[in-house]
Amino acid sequence: MRGKILLVAFEGWTDAGDAASEALRLVIREAELEPIDSIPTEQFHDYTFVRPIVRRNDEGKRTLAWPETLFLAPTKPSKQASIAEDAGFDMVDSVDGSLYALLGIEPNRNWTLFTQTVIDLVQRYDIDSIVFLGSMLADVPHTRSTPVHVTSDDAALRELLDVARSEYEGPAGIMTMISMEAAEVDIPSVSIWASVPHYVHSAPVPKATVALLDRLGEIIDYAPPLGDLPEEVREWESGVSEFASQDEEMRAYIDMLEERRDTVDSPKASGEALAKEFERFLQQRRDSDAQADQAEGDASSDDDTPPEDAPPV
Repeated sequence: MRGKILLVAFEGWTDAGDAASEALRLVIREAELEPIDSIPTEQFHDYTFVRPIVRRNDEGKRTLAWPETLFLAPTKPSKQASIAEDAGFDMVDSVDGSLYALLGIEPNRNWTLFTQTVIDLVQRYDIDSIVFLGSMLADVPHTRSTPVHVTSDDAALRELLDVARSEYEGPAGIMTMISMEAAEVDIPSVSIWASVPHYVHSAPVPKATVALLDRLGEIIDYAPPLGDLPEEVREWESGVSEFASQDEEMRAYIDMLEERRDTVDSPKASGEALAKEFERFLQQRRDSDAQADQAEGDASSDDDTPPEDAPPV
C-alpha cells in the first residue's frame, strides 16, 4: 500500500485487551504524528458511559479532560528518511511520512453524522486508503501465536495484499460504517483483526498488540520499534500461565484450545479445516455481538431508557 494511509482504531467494543489502540499509539509515537484536527464529542458520546476526567493543572486549578477523537498527521521531518539518507538508501517507496491516524472512542450515538465527519476529514487531507485496526475476544490459547485476520472489500487491495473478503454478517460497528462510506467515494480500506483470549479479563494484552503491529508492517511496509513490548509479552504469558495453573478446569480448557490450535496450524491441515476454523471465528463474533446487545438491552431496561446503538464490529 502506498500514498497517504490513514490508520484507524477506536477504544471500546473493537479494542479487546486495548490491543488495537495501543498498537496505533505506538505508531503515532514512533512516526511522530501530531494532532491537526479533531471531532468534537458532544454530539456522539453519552458521558455517563464515557466520562470526562478531572485533573489539577500546574497551578492547582481543577480542569476537565473530555473524550476526544483526534486526527493526527506527520508534521516533522522523517527520522527514518534522515537515517536512510545518511546511509545512502533510497526512501522513495517508503510510507514513512505518509501515515495519518484517527484515534478515539467508538461513539454511542449519531453514527451517520460521525461517519460523514470522518469521511470529510479523509477527503480534506487527500487520504488514499484506510487501514482499520481491531481486536476481539475469542476462543484462542494465550500460549500460541495470536491469530490475525485481514480482510478487504476492495478487489484491487485483495489482489495486491493476497487477503480475503470478509464474509461476516451481523451487528456492525462504526469502523464498518466508515469503510462502507469510504468505498462510496472510492477510498479503499483493509481491516486487521487480532484475537484475544476471552479468559484474560485484564488489559492490556501486549501479545495481541505485537501481532497487530507485525501484520500491519507487512501490509504497509512500516515496522516501528517495539521497545519493551517483547519483554512485556513474556511477562504477560508467564503471568497468565501461572494464574491458569491454579485452576484445574481452566488448565484443561486451555489444553483443549492448544490442541485445536495445533491442529489448524499443522502443515497437514486441509483447506477444509482452515475454512471451518475461520467460520468458527466468524461465529464467535456473531455470538459475542449478540451477547453484548442482550446485556446492553438488559441494562437499558433497568432504567427505562432506550438502548444505545453501539454494537461492536
